[in-house]
Parts: sequence; C-alpha cells; structure tokens
Amino acid sequence: MKNAMFAALAALFALASPLAAQESAMPPDEPKWSIAIHGGAGTLDPDRMTAERRAEYEAALQEALDAGAAVLADGGSAVDAVKAAIIPMENSPLFNAGKGAVFTWEGRNELDASIMDGRDRSAGAVTGVTTIRNPILLADAVRSESEHVFLMGKGAESFAATQGIETAPPEYFATESRREALERMKARELSALDVDHKFGTVGAVALDSQGNLAAGTSTGGMTGKRWGRIGDAPVIGAGTYADNRSCAVSATGWGEYFIRVGVAQEICSRLRFVESEAFAAMMADGDATGPAELDDDLRTEMQQRVADAVMAEVKQLGGDGGVILVTPEGNALYSFNTTGMYRGRANSEGLSEVAIFGGEAEAGASNTPDH
Repeated sequence: MKNAMFAALAALFALASPLAAQESAMPPDEPKWSIAIHGGAGTLDPDRMTAERRAEYEAALQEALDAGAAVLADGGSAVDAVKAAIIPMENSPLFNAGKGAVFTWEGRNELDASIMDGRDRSAGAVTGVTTIRNPILLADAVRSESEHVFLMGKGAESFAATQGIETAPPEYFATESRREALERMKARELSALDVDHKFGTVGAVALDSQGNLAAGTSTGGMTGKRWGRIGDAPVIGAGTYADNRSCAVSATGWGEYFIRVGVAQEICSRLRFVESEAFAAMMADGDATGPAELDDDLRTEMQQRVADAVMAEVKQLGGDGGVILVTPEGNALYSFNTTGMYRGRANSEGLSEVAIFGGEAEAGASNTPDH
C-alpha cells in the first residue's frame, strides 16, 4: 500500500532539481515572461452585473494588465511590472485599493501594501497609511531604500517624505459608494461580509525575461475595520510572497484566514518541496524511478493542485478568497473558492485575457464556489 501510494505521488509530482527546472523552463535563447493580476475575489452575481458595469471592470483590468505586460515585453524587471500593473488599479475607484478604498469604522481610508522580489526575497510593506497616493510605491521604497521590511502609519508616511513618494489629501481616496457601504453596515448592524460582496484588494505577480519573479498586493482592508485591524495584504507570507525557486503569489479575500494559513508562502513552500531532492529521494524510496522531467501539462496540473489544496484549507477554516500565482516556467494560474475573481493574465506567447466569474478563462484557473 505504501509503495503504491508513493508511486502514485511520483507519477504526478516527481520533478527535476530546481536548477534543471529553471533551465528547462527558461532556455537562454528563448526568454519568456508572464504576468497575472487580480482585483478582488468574492460573491459576484452575474445576474446583477450590467453589461456597462462589466465593460468598465474589464477595461480597468485590461489597462492594468497591459501596463505590466508592456514593462516585461520591453525587457523590464518583474518588480517594475508588478508596480506598473498595480498603480492603475490603485488609481481606479472600482477597486478597494488607493482611490476607492473602503472606510474604517471611524470613517477613514487606511491603506496597506506589500511587494517582494523573488531574486533575493527582499520585501517591503506598509500598513495604515492615509495620505500615500500609491501605497505599492511606498512598499517598494521600504524594500529597496530602507533596512526594514514593514512600516506602519505615521512612521511609514514620514519615511515616504524622505523618498519623495507622492501624497494625496484624505478626501482623494473617498468615494460615495464606499461611504454608503459603511453607513449600511452601521445602520443595520451588519458584518463587513454583508456589505462587501467582493474583496477588492488588488495584486500582481510576474516572471521577467531574466527568470526573476515578483509579487505585490495593495488594499484598503475591510469595511468598518476597527482597532487598527490589519489583514493579509501587507503581511509577507500571507498575502504576498515571491521566491525564484518556486513561485510568486498575491492573495485576496478574508485576510484573517489567509494569515492563519500563511497562504502565499505555503503555496510557494509546497511547490519548492516537490522540486526538491528530498522529495525525489522520498519518491525513490517508494519504488519510484526518482526525479524525472514532466511534460508541461502535467507540471501545470501539479502546480494548480497545490494552489487549490491551500485554498481548500482556507475554505475549511471558513474563509473566502483567491490567489494568483506565476511559476518559474511562466505558468500564470488562479485559484479561488468564491463565485468570482476579477483577474487577468498575459505572456510572451501572445496570451492576453481578463475574466470576472468562475468558469471564464477556464484553462489554468480553478474555483470551487460552493461554501
């Protein structure tokens, strides 16, 4: 029984060493790049989405996707592509990040963001800022221009001033629809989930033509959040993680559960393990033949299953949301346990698509909306 189990695992998961996988996926004479974005996952009802509203979201997603893809197509870095993709979504009132962020219980817009470079696992994050026009740029300045990883509130804004980060007055971030959501929540004693039918956190993950990965996430949190609540988006390992040895991940959803599972790093760690010599040795002990090159379809299936398994844990605990990830081979994947996720992906082979509901852009996207 044990040998049969190991053999079955080997058939699905046995891989070459990380170095061999990188060389196979990224031959020197065929540089490739890939990017995926999200604009939130949650309870999305196709019947309540007008054609005009859908077109508005699709256009905003395409703008963000095109901005990140243009950086990569020009030979730019994954980190720069992630920033380029996130900035338009922070600037759009359609998403819960930057302009259009949700309100706290006290009626403020408090912004969080994080970014990570898979080359050296350098990372930067900020939380609770109220005057930073594009929090993802401040998070990257923390990563590249400070000795720290995570700054908060007034301290983060003081650091921003030393870096010339653009600011905006608090009223710039406020939108009437978000204010009405807070008022409904207070008047009817609702939970954040009752007024936030989608989680509008935005994010991007990218693989550049040099074979480097990066991930970034930006959010306004949950409607009516209190007592300085912080979700997963600025938490390295929960909402954002990138490691050239495995993958880059950005998450969106009910942050408390993503923190408890450590979703972003958990996905990367599992993928790194199945690429490891230790896993190959375990497979060999189970009468498998040892590490072997997989065809592209089987490798992609394995990566999708890993992401789905971690999202299943989130669902089991009671959490909703989704993830996007890019692997060293350039696979851009989604996994979400909600009815929809605003998302898109593009690559050097000509793919460029955006989608909203489950079942759209089906290849390489998995969702299990029953919950």
